[in-house]
Amino acid sequence: MTTLTLSQAIQGCILYKTATGKSRYTILDYQNGYNKLLLFFPDDPPFAKITRAQIVAFFAWLQDDYVTDPDGIAPRGQIHLAPKSIYNIYVALSALWTWGVDEGYVHENIIRSIDPPQFEAPRVDPFSKEDIQALLKACDHSRTWKTRQHTKTQRPTADRDRAIILILLDTGLRRAELCDLTIADLNLTANSLAVGGKGRGRDKKERTVYFGRRSARALWRYLTPRLQDSRDDDPLFAVGPADLPRPMHPGNLYLLLRRIASRAGVLKVNPHRFRHTFAITYLRNGGDPFTLQILLGHANLDMVKRYLAIVRADCQDAHQRASPVDNWQL
Repeated sequence: MTTLTLSQAIQGCILYKTATGKSRYTILDYQNGYNKLLLFFPDDPPFAKITRAQIVAFFAWLQDDYVTDPDGIAPRGQIHLAPKSIYNIYVALSALWTWGVDEGYVHENIIRSIDPPQFEAPRVDPFSKEDIQALLKACDHSRTWKTRQHTKTQRPTADRDRAIILILLDTGLRRAELCDLTIADLNLTANSLAVGGKGRGRDKKERTVYFGRRSARALWRYLTPRLQDSRDDDPLFAVGPADLPRPMHPGNLYLLLRRIASRAGVLKVNPHRFRHTFAITYLRNGGDPFTLQILLGHANLDMVKRYLAIVRADCQDAHQRASPVDNWQL
């Protein structure tokens, strides 16, 4: 059996995962976890010599001692990792040891013998109709001028931004999926989008999503000035000058929505909340969970079951309010 150091094993695993089509975001998550593992093992020990007890100690270190300086403009000081972040590191380490077993560098996946870190799933809080109406209205104008309280500026990207909000809400796309869309992915005849999914290569999970007439109209209005001179590989939602469009980065999409939300007075706005709203509204309106799983691009029904639980709670509350026996006091 060839002897590899931990850093060499990490390099080999990353190369393999990249070659087999894992998305760049999954690769980044893996690399972030592996960087912390190398911090814990500064001497870069032989990969095969790392023991289960050492990995247990590593997770205890993550829980109790490791602190990080989060990115962002506002300083927040050093903070401990969130439980979900530690769980993601567990998944990354399991992938590393699985690769090691498959390649013959270790005899077993010691990570699987360790209970995964527990975390509480974040609350699913969909937008209300009033929230969306306020966000759409806030696309039109800038904030009022400081020197002229009754003056606002018409925003040149209003049509694009309204189309983004409606497509996010109508399709449940992930933010990276929306940013990766090109002109060629759009079919305005079928009101559909070809979505590449999270992976690449053999891991690529391509699917088709659909949108309604109002979203189609918003897309047409945004795209009409561009379509004559556009190429198939031009980004669907572009930034920059019309003659040199660039894809919108997921981080820029996040900031764009936060700025619109600030003008609209809507709290906790992020791209993924549109995905939650799409899923819950789809089920409330009679959509079936298996089709929803396909539309969302989920590998299993786990997340859909969370959405179903929310919808069932709605039904229970509705019955308690509308019970004939209780209302008639029989």
